[in-house]
Amino acid sequence: MQEFFMDYGLWLLIALLVVIGLVFLLSGKGKSAVAEAPAPVAPPVAAEPIAEPVVAPLVATPDPVPVAEPVIAEPVVVEETPAPAPVVEPAPAPIPASPAVAAPADGADDLLKLKGVGPKLGALLTELGVTRYAQIAGWSDSDIAAIDAKLGNFKGRPVRDQWIDQAKYLAAGDIAGFEAKYGKI
Repeated sequence: MQEFFMDYGLWLLIALLVVIGLVFLLSGKGKSAVAEAPAPVAPPVAAEPIAEPVVAPLVATPDPVPVAEPVIAEPVVVEETPAPAPVVEPAPAPIPASPAVAAPADGADDLLKLKGVGPKLGALLTELGVTRYAQIAGWSDSDIAAIDAKLGNFKGRPVRDQWIDQAKYLAAGDIAGFEAKYGKI
C-alpha cells in the first residue's frame, strides 16, 4: 500500500484538487443565475393617480416556492413646487487691506517654494491677493483666520504647514536657513 501512494500519490492529490475545483465552480453557477436577474424597476411617479397592479417578476429557484398574490400599489400624488432660484455666490474678494496683507506693486514671489503650497493652492492665494512672502510673514492671527476661511478644501494649511515661519525665511532671503529647517527648495 505504501508503494502505491509513493508511485501515484502526486496524481491522486492533483485529481482531488481538480474535483474540488469543479465542485466549487458548479456550485457557484446556480447562485450567479439568481444574482444576475434584473432588479424590478419602479414606475415613474405621475401627478395623476394610476391604479395599475405592480407584479414582482418571478425568479427561477431550485425549490418550488408558493406564488404570492400580486400586490397592488396605492397611487401616489405628487404636488409640484416651483424650484428655488439658484444661489450665485459672489467671487471671493481680496483680503481686507491691512499692512501685512496688502500686495506690494513690485511683482510677485513664487509661492510654490513654500512647503505645502502646490499649483492649485498657489493660484487660489493669488486670487485672494496674496502674492509676496512678506505678506505671509506679516500675518496676524486674525489674518490667518480670514485667509483660512477662504481656502475651502485647503483649510488649516497655513498653520499646519507653518507658512508664516517659512515666509519669514524666504522674505529675508535666508535660503540656507529655510533649507536647513524645511528641506531643499
